[in-house]
Parts: sequence; structure tokens; C-alpha cells
Amino acid sequence: MNFFRLMRPANIVTSVADVLAGIAISGYFLTIETDYFPVIMLCIATIGLYGGGIVFNDVFDADLDKIERPERAIPSGAVKLNEAILLGAFLLLSGIAAAFTIAALSGIIAILIAFFALLYNKYAKHHSFLGPLNMGLCRGLNLLLGVSIIASALQEWYFLGLIPLIYIFSITMISQGEVHGSNRNKLYAGAFLYLLVISSMLYLSFNKGQVIIALFFIIPFAWMIFRPLFIAIKEPLGKNIGKAVKAGVISLILMDAAWSAVFGSPVAAICIALLLPLSLWLAKRFAVT
Repeated sequence: MNFFRLMRPANIVTSVADVLAGIAISGYFLTIETDYFPVIMLCIATIGLYGGGIVFNDVFDADLDKIERPERAIPSGAVKLNEAILLGAFLLLSGIAAAFTIAALSGIIAILIAFFALLYNKYAKHHSFLGPLNMGLCRGLNLLLGVSIIASALQEWYFLGLIPLIYIFSITMISQGEVHGSNRNKLYAGAFLYLLVISSMLYLSFNKGQVIIALFFIIPFAWMIFRPLFIAIKEPLGKNIGKAVKAGVISLILMDAAWSAVFGSPVAAICIALLLPLSLWLAKRFAVT
């Protein structure tokens, strides 16, 4: 159970949603005879990569967490530091190996995700601009990991990796005030970036003629992220910012469901959306941030 605390399982569910959305973007689910082995392996890959990245986040923050977050698994003594290092390394290597079973391109993307996750944990997180950018890059690559199930689709839709990059950039920027509170400027900037992400999704849904079905997911997505953010803007206290960050992370599932709807896979969109109750249930039992 303590190892699950370290891995933040509610967040891992959102990474699986990213990959499933990427697979939907590639058009893989629209094939007549879909082979689900590559889908399963890419889901295993993202579980390993995201889980390993989260574990190393706590490994590198072990000393700081003794002061700011003593309830976390490592500073509380629930998990030893060397055990966490071994777990993180195992998860990252397993994720990379699973991706290589699909294609060399998928494996290369997995290596990049692992590299940038470690870079963020060790160095970039301490920079107010490079930290959010680095974290967003990891999420953008995670979406593209799913798209890589069809190489030609990756060549066509690679630029969509910018959307989760922008979204996670905004969440990470907002989260910088989670412990001690924040000024409103970062929260307003986050709200603007949220609007940019939603506008991009609406534009693509109009362009592909899927706006009606996409709105079924975009509207609750917008409500879920903006409601706690507006509360945090009104009162920029650490607890309110933490709730806004938590909502932003969990809401990735609805954003990924919307992507699937935009690209003509409503069944996949519904399946992804059904991951939301699971993530919310896990979020009540394990930390999200």
C-alpha cells in the first residue's frame, strides 16, 4: 500500500487516458479488426513511465519533504529511500521495454519521457518557467506515445503534443503556490492558458465535424477545471490552489475523452471518460500532488 502512495495511482490513470486518446487520434480504433495487444502494451508503458517519474519526484524531494510534506511515504518512513529508487528504476525501465515491443519509434518516445521526467525531478522543477515547460513536454510526449501506434499518424498529428504541453504548463505553474499560497497573476495566466486549450479543441472539433459529440466532454471538462480555479483566484491560499491543481490533473481524463470524440471515436471517448470515477476514487485514498 505504501508503494501505491508513492506512485500516486490517481495520476497514473490520467496517463493511461493520455495514451488512449493518442491511439484514438491515430485512427487505430477505427480499423475493422483492431489488435488490442499494442494498446495494452502502450498502457503498460505509460504506467511504468509515469509511475517511475512520480517515484523519483519524491526521491529527489526527500529532504525538502521532511520539512514541507512530512506525511509523504519517504519522509514518514513508510518507504525507505533505497526502496523508492529501486521501484522508480524498475518502473521506468519496464515502461521503456513495453514501448519497444510496439515499435522502435514508440521506444524512443518512451526514453524521451523518462529522460525529461528525471530532468524535471532533479533540476527543472526549481525553475519557474522551465519547470512547467518540462512537465508539459512529458505529457505532450505521452499523448504522442499513443499516436505512435501508427507511425504515419504521428507524422500528421505530432503538433497536437503542444496542447497537453500548454495545459500541463498551466497546472504546474499554478501548483507553484500550493504550499505557501500564490499571487493572482499566475492564476490568471493559468486561466488564460486553459481557455487557449479549450479553444484549440473546439476549433479542431468544428474542423472535423465532431463538435456536438465533443461538447459532451468539453463542457464538463471546462466546468471541472475552472470552478476550483476561480475559487483560488478569489482566495489564493495554499489549500484552494491545491484543490485547483488536483482538479486540473484529474480533468485530463475528460480532455482525453474529448480528443477521442473529436477524432471520430465516441466509444473510445466514453471508455476513457469512465476512467474518471476510478481516478476520483483513488484520489480520495492517495495523494494527487
